[in-house]
Amino acid sequence: MKLQFVGADHQVTGSCHYIEACGKRFLVDYGMEQGNLSYESKGLPCSEAEIDFVLLTHAHVDHSGMLPYLYSKGFRGEIYTTIATQQLSAIMLRDCAHIQMQEAEWKSRKKKRSDQLTEEIKPLYSMEDADGVIKRLVPCAYRELIEISEGITVRFTDIGHLLGSASIEIFLVENGIRRTVVFSGDIGNKDQPLIKDPEYTEKADYVVMETTYGDRLHEKAQVNSIEDFAKIIQETLNGGGNVVIPSFAVGRTQELLFFIKQIKERGLVKYHDFPVYMDSPLAVDATEIFQKNTLYCFDDEALAYIKKGDNPLTFPGLNLAISSEESKAINFDDEPKVIISASGMCEAGRIRHHLKHNLWRPECTILFVGYQAQGTLGRGLIEGADEVKLFGEPISVRASIMSLPGLSGHADRDGLAEWLGNFKVKPKKVFMVHGDDMSCMAFTEYVNKEMKIPAYAPYSGTVFDLAAGEFLYEAEPEKRKPKITGISDAFARLLAAGQRLLAVIQKNKDHANKDLAKFTSQINSLADKWDPDSDPIIEKPRKGKRKGR
Repeated sequence: MKLQFVGADHQVTGSCHYIEACGKRFLVDYGMEQGNLSYESKGLPCSEAEIDFVLLTHAHVDHSGMLPYLYSKGFRGEIYTTIATQQLSAIMLRDCAHIQMQEAEWKSRKKKRSDQLTEEIKPLYSMEDADGVIKRLVPCAYRELIEISEGITVRFTDIGHLLGSASIEIFLVENGIRRTVVFSGDIGNKDQPLIKDPEYTEKADYVVMETTYGDRLHEKAQVNSIEDFAKIIQETLNGGGNVVIPSFAVGRTQELLFFIKQIKERGLVKYHDFPVYMDSPLAVDATEIFQKNTLYCFDDEALAYIKKGDNPLTFPGLNLAISSEESKAINFDDEPKVIISASGMCEAGRIRHHLKHNLWRPECTILFVGYQAQGTLGRGLIEGADEVKLFGEPISVRASIMSLPGLSGHADRDGLAEWLGNFKVKPKKVFMVHGDDMSCMAFTEYVNKEMKIPAYAPYSGTVFDLAAGEFLYEAEPEKRKPKITGISDAFARLLAAGQRLLAVIQKNKDHANKDLAKFTSQINSLADKWDPDSDPIIEKPRKGKRKGR
C-alpha cells in the first residue's frame, strides 16, 4: 500500500494523489495547475495508460482539468464520482478542451503573423479527448459503499464546497492489513448559500486534507454578505458605473444569483430592476444542472423556494449572454449594470473583455468573490496593480478593486480544524495539501501543537507506505523556474542591452572624442525621457490607490 503525492503540494492548484494497493494503480483527482506556481510537480510515477481508475472529489478544474489529458495518453479506466459531479464535469471538461484548442489556435496565428511559426502549436488535449473521458465517468450516490475491486471499497460524503463535492473514504484490505484513507477534497464553508454544510467522517488511519485558508480566518460572517454586496451595487450604480464580477462559472455564479434574488426581493438596492448579465455559456449550463439537483444537494433555505414553486436562481432583470455577439453588446450599453463572467481568476474567458472595457473607468467596481491564486491576473489586481495588459494593450486600473468578505467556498482555519476535530478517533497522521507554502505550513503547525495530531506537509514526489506507516521517500522542494511574462522579458532584454552598453563604454574609456561626447548626450536625454523623477512631463504612478469605498 503506497501513497505518492503528485500535485497541489505546498500550492493550491493541480490536485493529484497516486495510490498503489491491491494490485491496482489509481488517482484521487487529476487537476490543472493555474497561476504561477512555486514548486515543480514530479509527475506521475507510471504512464497514464497504467492507471486503473480515478476517484474524483469534485468538478472544479484544479481537481479535474487534466482528466482529458490522461485519456489522450491512453487511460481507459473508470472515473468514480458523485451524481452531480458527473453532470458538472461533463460540461466543464468540454469547456476546458475548448479553451485549450482556442489558445493553441491563437498562439499559432500570432507566431504566423511574426513569421516565427516552425510547427503548428497543439492543444494540451482535444474535444475528442474530453468526450472520451466523459464517457468514463461513473456516477455514485452519497454515503453508498462502492466496491471498486477486490480489497478496494470507497464512499463519498458531502463536503459542502460545490454541488456534488465530496470527501472520499478509501477502505483498503491487502495481505490481511486494513487501512482507511480519507481525502477531504475541498472542505466547504459553513452556511453557504444553496448547498448543504459539510458532513463529517468518523474514522481514518490517514487523512489527506486541503489547507487553502489554513493560516487565516474569514473576515466576516456569511450573513453579512448580502448587505455588503447590496451596498457595493448601490454605490456603483449611483455613480453610473458597472459592477464587474469575475466569477467561477460553476458554484460561485449560482450563489451570486441567489444573493441578487434576495437583494431584489428585500429592496436592498433602490433600482429594483437593475440589469444583471450572466455572461458565460458554461455558467448557464451549470445553472441548469443545479436546478436538476435541488432535492439531492440544496439546503433548507433554497428548498423553501422550491417548495413554493419559485426558482431560487432567477429574478427580474436577469439576462443570459450565450453568443459572442451578445457578450460584446454588453459593453456598448451605457446603462449601469452588474456583469458576472468567467473565469474567476481572470486568466481566460470573456471576463478579460469586460475588464478591458471597465478597468479604466473610475466609476466602475471590479468585485472579487473567490480565491485568487498567486500569479493570476486577479491576484495582481487585488494586490494593487496600477496597469495590466489585456490582449496586448496596456489598461490603466482606475476602477475600484474590491473583495466581498465572507463569501468563500472554502473553510477557514477554524472550519478546517472543526472538520478534522470531528473524527471520533484521532488519525495516525494527517497530510496537508492544496494550500500555498505559508498556509499549509501554518496549519500543519496548528494541528501538531494545538490539536495534538501528527501532521506533515509533503512536497511533490513524497512516498508514504500506508501499511508500515512510514515514509519511503521524503521529497525535497524543487523550485519552479520563474514564469517569463511580457514585462519581465522586456526587462531582461533591456538589462542585456544596458550591459552591452557598459561594455562599449569601457572599451572606449581612454578614447574620448567628439562622437563619444555626442553619444553621452543622447544617452542622458533618453534616460531623462524614461525616468519619471527627472522629467515633469511624464505622469508619475499614483500612490495610495483607493481599493474600496
